[in-house]
Amino acid sequence: MHIDQLNRKVNIPANPQRIISIVPSQTELLYDLGLKERIVAQTVFCVHPANEFKTAIKIGGTKKLDLEKIFSLKPDLIIANKEENEKSQIEELEKHFPVWISDIETIQDALDMINSIGKITQTQQKALAIIDSINQARAKFKSKQVISMKVIYLIWQKPYIAVGRQTFIKNMLEEVGFVNMIEENRYPEISVEDLKNLNADYILLSSEPFPFNEFHKSEIENLIGKKNCIVVDGEFFSWYGSRMMLAYPYFGEILKKLP
Repeated sequence: MHIDQLNRKVNIPANPQRIISIVPSQTELLYDLGLKERIVAQTVFCVHPANEFKTAIKIGGTKKLDLEKIFSLKPDLIIANKEENEKSQIEELEKHFPVWISDIETIQDALDMINSIGKITQTQQKALAIIDSINQARAKFKSKQVISMKVIYLIWQKPYIAVGRQTFIKNMLEEVGFVNMIEENRYPEISVEDLKNLNADYILLSSEPFPFNEFHKSEIENLIGKKNCIVVDGEFFSWYGSRMMLAYPYFGEILKKLP
């Protein structure tokens, strides 16, 4: 019996052999734990590792799962997330299969998730090595002096949606030394006037879930009359698995490039 991050008891086999992951960052973690042969399916958004993605069985998107296909695969463990997956679909799946759900807002939540999945899959030594690598990268980055800068982090357009409190991304922004100017919880809609009036030092445009690019950067800068937008790789701010090992070096590169 295992306890997930919603404090639910989940009856998982001693060494699950048919795992389905429906969260991209956690799918990548499973591969990095050496579990390739035990992953029977993943979502269309589980794009890392790239080579494995090409040949993996896909079972729809994170919020639009192909339940019939999942049933046919007979998993003995499904790894999900409270925020990224649709509650009604998870409730249907857990009637038939063990579903372990993560709930991640802080860096520590992410590290706890990695450790828990290591225990569940009997790969705890590899999980602890990943956690150690993350902590080392974090300590190396944190040892450098970082000046606080006010930012707004956008994840969507039409309407513009920003990242607020009670989110993992907000915690990762703080890791960089950024101060998130959005006071609302979760993911509030924000107007062009708000973008102007908040007068952030930088507006960060995430590459996901909306694929902001240089065109959108110019568009927003023209609307607000200030050239302070930066397109960033959203995976390093929002993926709460083994990709965190690479996040801190990436943050260092961002700081070097700030105008």
